[in-house]
Amino acid sequence: MAISLSKGQTISLKKESAGLKRVHMGVGWDPVAPKGFFAKLTGPKDIDLDASLVTFDGAKEPTGIVYFGQLQSADGSIVHTGDNLTGDGDGDDEVIKVDLEKLDPKVETIVFFVNSYQGQTFNEVDNAFCRVLDDDTQKELCRFTLTDQGAHTGVVMAVLSRNGGDWQLKAVGMPGVGRTADQLVPDALRHI
Repeated sequence: MAISLSKGQTISLKKESAGLKRVHMGVGWDPVAPKGFFAKLTGPKDIDLDASLVTFDGAKEPTGIVYFGQLQSADGSIVHTGDNLTGDGDGDDEVIKVDLEKLDPKVETIVFFVNSYQGQTFNEVDNAFCRVLDDDTQKELCRFTLTDQGAHTGVVMAVLSRNGGDWQLKAVGMPGVGRTADQLVPDALRHI
């Protein structure tokens, strides 16, 4: 059974999955349902959120970015599976896969974001979540549900960091200012 994380909670992924080699970070969301007389006629509008990440070295310097415009890290260890422009459907709307064994050893921290490139705010988003799976077994290791709405356009969702030979995941869920992952780096640095 997956662990449901709260803001600021940290878990060791080693305890959750012995021999963890590859993780899959999925994010999902729904548009807020419209209210009022015309709600049935118009239905919810599409919300284009983007899953993205930035990698950092031990000195907290950015070393790489993966997002809808850069679907793979330079070494191929991180792959974004594609852009969802609407939030429609059940389950993960966007997925980023990380091969921990192939990851550049300089990378000490990976920060996962959800951001709105088009500038739609999180007041327009419902049921947003981030989850981490063992990519080999598809076992869900943990899930973080974002409950805060607001006028922000980005959220620092989670931080995956090395702790010796182990990996730890911290749920963050803090609003950020920016429509792209590189614009959210200052917000990320507050959480690593």
